[in-house]
Amino acid sequence: MRSIIFYRTESGKCPVEEFLDSLVGKQAKKVTWVLRLIQELDVIPKQYFKKLTNTDDIWEVRIQFGNNIFRILGFFDESKLIILNHAFVKKSQKTPKNDIKIAEQRKTDYLRRKINE
Repeated sequence: MRSIIFYRTESGKCPVEEFLDSLVGKQAKKVTWVLRLIQELDVIPKQYFKKLTNTDDIWEVRIQFGNNIFRILGFFDESKLIILNHAFVKKSQKTPKNDIKIAEQRKTDYLRRKINE
């Protein structure tokens, strides 16, 4: 079983929690359901979890609810721990480079602070 944690900035802000708090009831339930799948299934369908190419090992949680497409980006810290660090509503076919850049910067920050603990 995998564990999922949400990245926190140095000041304690949690961007993924803030995003989840902005969702309405059924949207939040669907996101929670997909996150539970990622934690519990040995093999996760690409429909829900996929490694993004040409990135610094960033993975994408993929959630579709009606016409809304939600993405939560993150990375692995060891093999069974997933750090989710950026979330957004996807409005185009490709994952925006700026969103990938944010996820990569937060990964660097997380790893830097982890080493200094």
